[in-house]
Amino acid sequence: QVQLVESGGGSVQAGGSLRLSCLLSGYTSSNTYMAWFPKAPGKEREGVAAIDTDGKTTYAEAVKGRFTISKDNAKNTLYLQINNLKPEDTATYYCAAAHARPSWSGLLEWEYKYWGQGTHVTVSS
Repeated sequence: QVQLVESGGGSVQAGGSLRLSCLLSGYTSSNTYMAWFPKAPGKEREGVAAIDTDGKTTYAEAVKGRFTISKDNAKNTLYLQINNLKPEDTATYYCAAAHARPSWSGLLEWEYKYWGQGTHVTVSS
């Protein structure tokens, strides 16, 4: 059974950095397509960063330059490094995974089968 467990969220001030983690169990991350989907208060969950089985990354335009997605296959763990945090980054960040190659952008919810419970990030100004 595939499970995803996020961690690393917290409360930070604007301008700070955080690294979120997502531990994958029940499958190997090297064969898994993975992504991060934050859900901000009052907004829909949206994909911001994805990584495929070859390590190729995709980012939403709004986060390019500040968000970095990476995977440590030895630890079966996905990461999201967020720098220069802004209050609008406040959200619950969900990790998603799929065995099948995303058929569109890799940043759409329907492209992923497995989801974690989320880790919350609050950014204060």
